[in-house]
Parts: sequence; C-alpha cells; structure tokens
Amino acid sequence: MEVDVGTVKGWIDRGTDDRGVPVFLLDCREVDEVQLANIPSSQLAPLSQWPPDPGILNAMQGKQVVVYCHHGARSLRVAKWLQLNGFPEALSMAGGIDLWSRVVDPGIPRY
Repeated sequence: MEVDVGTVKGWIDRGTDDRGVPVFLLDCREVDEVQLANIPSSQLAPLSQWPPDPGILNAMQGKQVVVYCHHGARSLRVAKWLQLNGFPEALSMAGGIDLWSRVVDPGIPRY
C-alpha cells in the first residue's frame, strides 16, 4: 500500500511507473500546507474536502495514483479509500513531503 520516495521520483522523471502506466501524484494536504511546500507535478485534493471533485477522480482513471501528505498518515487513509472506490492500485508515498524534501529535493522547505 506504500511506495518509497525514491521510486516515486523515478516514476515522475520517466512519466510512468515500472509497468509503463502514467503516474498521477495526488496531494491530500490542506491549502495552507501546500503554500509552504509542494511537489510541482501534483494535484491538490485536501482530505478535509474528501471525496474530491469528480473531475479529479476522472483524471486519475487509468493512472498509477500516488497520494502524499506531510508524513504519510493522511495519505494512507486516502489511498485506502481510493482502493475501495475504483482505484485498487492507489499507493501512499511513505514519509510524505517531509521525507521527499530530505531525500529527493532539499530545495523544498520542511515544516
């Protein structure tokens, strides 16, 4: 149910996961958190407004959905919801944006 930040970085760089499926990066943090730090290629769908707009769900169809939050707890909840609602391959990015900023992109501020 989880995927590590290094794997997600590789998928983003390639544009697809290891199976060749396009990747959809979903940020489930709140707007104020996104203003502090974000991964540019992600789509925001705050957990407080869940479930998201149907347009976002439609955009995820046929893609490898990777959900992230600050440390990984909220994204696990969202990934589980997605798995139960038509996205069985949805994954949570372990460690969230905090680990991403420590391991992948130190230019992203930590908070």
